[in-house]
Amino acid sequence: MKCPSLFIAFVIGISFTALGQKINDTYRLDIQKASSEILVDGILDERAWLEADVAADFFMITPMDTSFSQVRTEVRMTYDDENLYIIAVNHHAMEGDYIVQSLRRDFSFGQNDNFIFFMDPFDDQTNGFSFGANAAGAQWDGLMSNGNQMDLSWDNKWTSKVRNYEDKWVFEASIPFKTLRYKPGITEWGINFSRLDLKTTEKSGWAPVPRQFPSSTLAYTGVLAWDNPPPKAGTNISIIPYVLGGATKDFESEGGTIYKREIGMDAKIGLTSSLNLDLTINPDFSQVEVDEQVTNLDRFELFFPERRQFFLENGDLFGNFGYSRIRPFFSRRIGLNAPIQFGARLSGKLNKDWRIGAMNIQTGEVEEELRPAENFTVMSLQRQVGARSNITGIFVNKQSINYTPPEGDSLQAFTQFNRNLGLEYNLATSNNLWTGKAMVLKSWSPDGSGNGFVHAANLNYRSGNLEWEWSHEYVSDNYTAEVGFVPRRGYYRINPETQYTFFPKSEKLLSHGPSVGTSFFFNTKGVQTDNTTFLFYNFRWRSQSRFTIWGGYDYVLLQRPFDPTNSGKEQLPAGTEASWFAWGTEYNSKPQSLFTYSFSTRSGGYYEDGSRYNIQTELGYRFQPYVAIAMSTNYNRIVMPEPWNTTSFWLVGPRIDVTMTNTLFLTTFIQYNEQIDNINLNARFQWRFKPASDLFIVYTDNNLPQPFGVKNRSLVLKFTYWWNV
Repeated sequence: MKCPSLFIAFVIGISFTALGQKINDTYRLDIQKASSEILVDGILDERAWLEADVAADFFMITPMDTSFSQVRTEVRMTYDDENLYIIAVNHHAMEGDYIVQSLRRDFSFGQNDNFIFFMDPFDDQTNGFSFGANAAGAQWDGLMSNGNQMDLSWDNKWTSKVRNYEDKWVFEASIPFKTLRYKPGITEWGINFSRLDLKTTEKSGWAPVPRQFPSSTLAYTGVLAWDNPPPKAGTNISIIPYVLGGATKDFESEGGTIYKREIGMDAKIGLTSSLNLDLTINPDFSQVEVDEQVTNLDRFELFFPERRQFFLENGDLFGNFGYSRIRPFFSRRIGLNAPIQFGARLSGKLNKDWRIGAMNIQTGEVEEELRPAENFTVMSLQRQVGARSNITGIFVNKQSINYTPPEGDSLQAFTQFNRNLGLEYNLATSNNLWTGKAMVLKSWSPDGSGNGFVHAANLNYRSGNLEWEWSHEYVSDNYTAEVGFVPRRGYYRINPETQYTFFPKSEKLLSHGPSVGTSFFFNTKGVQTDNTTFLFYNFRWRSQSRFTIWGGYDYVLLQRPFDPTNSGKEQLPAGTEASWFAWGTEYNSKPQSLFTYSFSTRSGGYYEDGSRYNIQTELGYRFQPYVAIAMSTNYNRIVMPEPWNTTSFWLVGPRIDVTMTNTLFLTTFIQYNEQIDNINLNARFQWRFKPASDLFIVYTDNNLPQPFGVKNRSLVLKFTYWWNV
C-alpha cells in the first residue's frame, strides 16, 4: 500500500500549498436594505432598485475568456426582513426573438437564453444555491455541492417574473430567507451571475471564470457585501401534507383493481439558519418523473439518480461519498421493495468548517416476501480543510428488525445487518486547477461473508488547454454495501486519461482536440479481466454544435456467465475471452434552431468474433415557448454465431412537453422497448397553484407489443400544500 500512501500525501500537499486569497475577491456588489416595497413584476421602477448598487461589465466566458462581454447585463440586489430580491436586465445585442425550449422548470442550460445566479452563503466556495430563469420565465433552482455540481431535483419556495421588451428581457425574483441556509452574522457571501445569449452564442459572467470551467464554479465567485448581517430567518417551520387517491390494476395476474387512499406529511424545521431537520410520515413519491427506459447491454447494474425531494437537500453529504461505481449509500435502495413508514434527516452547517448529516428511515414488513421491517441509519461528518478541500467520514447501517434468517436454502433469507464505515478526502484547490479524491471503506455483515475493504483515489488537473486524470480503485471480493451502489466486486482498476484542446482563431470553429484514455481491470489474483482503450477527437463550433469521432479497443475475460444480448438467450460461460475494435461518431446540432437533431453511431466487433452496430437519433421541434416535441430512436443489431445468430432491437419513443404557463405542465412520453418486449406510456400533469404547492395527475400504462395486451395500468391524483407555520 506504499503507492496509495504517497498518492494521498501528494494530493494533501497540493491542497495546503494552494491556500490564499479568494480569486475574485475584488469583484464586490454592495447590498443594502430596501428603501421601498418591492413588487415582483419584472419592472425596474421602485426607488429601492434605483438606489441599489449595479453589477455590470460582465466578462465573456465562451467563446473566449479574454475580453468583456458584448451582451450587456445589469444586476441589482436588495432585501427586507423576510426576502432577498434580485433584478437582472438582460439587453439584446442582436435583433430577433429569444431562444427557449419551453416553460419547463429546470430547463436544459445550453438550449435556452437564460440568466442564472449562484450563491455561496457561507463563502466556503464549495456549497450553495442556484436560482434563475430562461427568457420566457421558466424557473431554475438547484442545490450546489463540491464546488460546481448542481442538483436540479431540489425544489423550494420562491417567486419570479420575467418581462420581455423589444431591446431586453428582465428577470425579477423574491427568495425568502427561510428558503436559504446561511450563517447568522456573516456579511460576505460568495456570488456570481451568469448569462447565456444563444443569438450571439456568448456565455458571460460578472466575476470572470476561465472557459475550461462551468460558470457555476464557486471558486470564482465574487462577493455580495451586506450593509448589515442578513436578518435571521426567525421561526422556520414548514408543513407539507399530501392527500392521494389512485387505482392500479395488474392485468397479467388477473387480479382486481387496487385502490389507493393515502395521506402523509413532510416537515422542514430550521433548527438554525444553516441546520435543517426534515421529517416524513408515510411518504409517497408517485409524482416523481419515471425513469425513461434504456437499452442495456452492460454486464452490471445501471445507475439511475435520486429524484425524491426528501433525500435531496444536502444530499451530497450522503450520496456523493465514493465514486460512480463505488457508493456506500444510494438512497434509491430505500423504499424500493418495502414502504417507508417514517423518516428523519438532520443536515447542514454547524459552522463555516463543519457540516453534519444524519438520517434514520424505517420501512415496513412485506409478509408475502417474508421481508422483515428494516431500519436504515446514515451518519456523515465533514470538515473543510485547506482552500476548498474537505475530509468526510460516513457510517451506514441497515438493520432487520426482530428477524432471524430461516434455515434451509429453499427459503428467502435477508441479512440481519450490513454496515459500512468510510473516510474520504476531497481535494479542490483555490483556483480549481487540481481536484481529486482519496477514500477507504470497510463493510461488515453478521456471518463475515460481507466483510470487505475498498480503496480508491483520483487526481485531476485542468488548465486552459490541457486536462489529465489518474484514477485507481480496489474493491475486495467480500465488500458488501446493501444500501449502496457497487455493481462490481473483486477487482483492481487503473484509469489514466488526458485531453488537449486547441482554440483556433476562426470565425466558425471554437475548439477542437483529442482525448485518449485506457482502463484496466484485474481480479484480486492479479489476472487482467477487462481493458477499454479509446481515442476521441472533438470539434465544437461557435454555434454550439458539436461533432466527435472515436475509435476504441475492448478486451473482456468473463468472470461469470453472461448473455451478450441481455434478452434471455444462451449465456457465455465464465472464462470466455473476447476482444474487438470499434469506432463511432456523435453529433449535436446548434440549439438556436427550432428544429434540432443529434445522432451517434457505433460499428465494430463483439463477443464470439461477432459484430455490433448501433445508431441513436433524436429529433426535436419546438413551438416556443409552449410545446417541445422530441423523437428518440436507438437501434442495435448484434450478429453472432449460433445459438445467438442475429439479434436486433429498437428503443423508440416520442416525448411531448406542453407548458401552458410556467406553473402548468403536461409531460408525456411513450417508449417501445423491443429488448424487454414492452410499450410504456407515462403522462404527468402538474399545476403549481402556489409556490411549492402542487396538484399532480399521473397516468402510467405498460403493454405487451405482440400480441398487444395490457400488462398493468395506474392512475394517481395527488395534492400537496406547502404551509409555513
